[in-house]
Amino acid sequence: MSRAFVNEDHAAAQASQPVERRISDQPNYMTASGLAELQQRVAALNNLRSELQGLGDRADKQRLADAERDLRYFNARVQSAQVVPAATSTQHVQIGSRVRFVDEGGQEHEVQLVGEDQADAQRGLINWGSPLGRALLGAGPGDEVLWRRPVGDQILEIIEISAER
Repeated sequence: MSRAFVNEDHAAAQASQPVERRISDQPNYMTASGLAELQQRVAALNNLRSELQGLGDRADKQRLADAERDLRYFNARVQSAQVVPAATSTQHVQIGSRVRFVDEGGQEHEVQLVGEDQADAQRGLINWGSPLGRALLGAGPGDEVLWRRPVGDQILEIIEISAER
């Protein structure tokens, strides 16, 4: 057998240490559903880690290292979670509020302000600490807010605020 194959096999058996996930400096405010999602993610990662550990030497070492890294991150996020009361106001945007607004081009958008780990722009879930989230926070129906973006500032007009569902 060529020496090159031996080295590759040995290298494949070694897991490189994944880069640790950076924990944000902003307060870890989140909705109750955001905390439940985080707890589910921790449970799924614990299950994955147990399955991989159960495989012993046959386990994908890199996948195990990644799962353990993610567990460290998400356990820290659960520990630092500050669940905010459910958004009930329709007069001021809060974390958890659904907000309908119109941009300078006349296009209407609807988003919900959520915690950092729950954010998913594709689903309209916006981190409260993002530039858009900070622009909307505290505003009321009819207010115009300035959304500071890297591609240029934009004025948004708040149309409606809905309480958390």
